[in-house]
Amino acid sequence: MSNGILCFANNNGKVDYLKQAIFLAKRVKKHLGVPISLVTANKRDFDYMYSDKRDLFDKIIEIDQQEYNTKRYYDGTYHYETLEFRNAGRIDSYELSPYDKTLVLDTDYVICNNSFINAFDINASFQIYRYGTDLCDWRNLSEFNYINDAGIPFYWATCFCFNKNAEVKTFFNLMKHIKKNWLHYSQIFNLGSRNFRNDHIFSMAIHIMNGYQEGDWAKTLPGKMFYTLDRDLICKLEEDNLLFLVEKQNRSGEYTLASTKGSNVHVMNKFSLARII
Repeated sequence: MSNGILCFANNNGKVDYLKQAIFLAKRVKKHLGVPISLVTANKRDFDYMYSDKRDLFDKIIEIDQQEYNTKRYYDGTYHYETLEFRNAGRIDSYELSPYDKTLVLDTDYVICNNSFINAFDINASFQIYRYGTDLCDWRNLSEFNYINDAGIPFYWATCFCFNKNAEVKTFFNLMKHIKKNWLHYSQIFNLGSRNFRNDHIFSMAIHIMNGYQEGDWAKTLPGKMFYTLDRDLICKLEEDNLLFLVEKQNRSGEYTLASTKGSNVHVMNKFSLARII
């Protein structure tokens, strides 16, 4: 049975997701030692800019250019740019993955330990994080707890692990059906925004797989998911030690230091991450 990691990288003119994917691949090799494949619509760009990094990836899987939303990419409290966001492809992970058991990771996930390797040993068809831990301890954002006011649980599509079997194929086909009828489902689930979002479509599909109630169809990934928002800044990376500036409570534009040692962290500020890597 083959195990491997899949990541998606589609540039938007300002954020170099390919560079993030290379950074991720290096850290995967350091900490996890399993093959990683890249899914991208920018293979020509990769071949032109990063041909010397080809050996970092097991496979490079080329896809067609994806439809996109636009969203605000923040770089700290005040600065932002409204850019294209092309990240709908992960609902095709089942067909795209060359592995029997696949861990899908966002390219902005900074890997600093080997806890994810345990996901390949867990006897579960599908694993994902239900909860994340904000390094800024005063924030308690309801959008990361539930996707709507009805209390339907939020799941992080940032990282998930799946086996290839009939049950999981049904799950991915369900997500494709939801996406095809996104306006309908976003209204039925009473989402605050009609923009497509991976976290929401995964949460909807898991809720349906649970029989429209709380359930345990999706098991929990090993380890703990820490994250920082795009209003925060990553200012230092030394080996597996990270240093951040996170928002101060009730002090807009001011920050306080936070650090991690040997912890995996989802860094949402793409501009700040780019300066570090």
